[in-house]
Amino acid sequence: MTGRPIRWGILGTGWMAGRFVEDLATLPDAEVVAVGSRTPAGADRFATRYAVPYAHESWANLVADDRVDVVYVATPHATHHDAVRLALDAGRAVLCEKPFTLNAGQAVDLVSRARADNLFLMEAMWLRCVPAIRRLVELVGDGAIGVPRMVQADFGLVGPVDPAHRLRDPALGGGALLDLGVYPVTLAHLLFGEPTSIGTLGTLTPYGVDESTGMLLGYPDGALASLNCSIVADTPWTAAVCGSAGRIELGRGFFRPSTFTVHRDGVVAQTVEVPYAGEGFVHEAVEVMRCLRAGLTESPLVTLADTVAVLRILDAVRSRIGVRYPADDRWQDEQPWPG
Repeated sequence: MTGRPIRWGILGTGWMAGRFVEDLATLPDAEVVAVGSRTPAGADRFATRYAVPYAHESWANLVADDRVDVVYVATPHATHHDAVRLALDAGRAVLCEKPFTLNAGQAVDLVSRARADNLFLMEAMWLRCVPAIRRLVELVGDGAIGVPRMVQADFGLVGPVDPAHRLRDPALGGGALLDLGVYPVTLAHLLFGEPTSIGTLGTLTPYGVDESTGMLLGYPDGALASLNCSIVADTPWTAAVCGSAGRIELGRGFFRPSTFTVHRDGVVAQTVEVPYAGEGFVHEAVEVMRCLRAGLTESPLVTLADTVAVLRILDAVRSRIGVRYPADDRWQDEQPWPG
């Protein structure tokens, strides 16, 4: 793939797919060549709006298109497993939106499939790719705030009240945790790894998905992560990484920051500005293309092991608060989170 643009196929035609394509348009070494939808009309509308050369009336036709190097899956997350599996079976590299799957069992199935045929696979978790988060991790690793001891993060919004909406439908993986809580959990995992204990408190809708969930994660060295998510409360969307010699604060939109502040001795010691490009999707796309050109089958920034580990934490949280999806009956994780 050296010497020519990486050719993208877009699986899905919703809002997220459109934003991703707009960001790809800013990259001279990326080319969107095809889009696939479950309806001809949907594919045609998207192709016309974003000037995509080829519109496919099915996912199967998209992944069979040999003009496509890598497929970006932007469908609702209840369909991620089927869509990614279809692309992998066709021999395509895949970038799949978060949450990667509904549960860790589905994720393990996809990872095993990709590794069996040496195919590239990555979760589109932009938090791990944006420059400011990467810089934050470097500073924490260099001891800028001493020994990191605590992470605090929240992501809550007032979501739709219609019980038919996907955020409130168990069959579609509804609830706050998978849509929003995945970001605080990912930040904590990025800094502390896997917890050894999980405490939870959740409030559920009459339909069985979580409206609000609180999590307290404990780690072997005594570190803690206090995390919250909600679809009925507009929370600050902020995060803080606290250590023995200071803290780093991320403002509203911590999952895609362009700046953060380092505090020492109770005062601002440094304001770090590391802007993201475009809408923030650019950085995960650049990482995918870097990996493909290097012949890698997974990204060192968003490893498959980390993706599965985060889903195991989310599975454990759901188990504790009583949220169960129909897909859980079929896809069991053979190595569940032990806590």
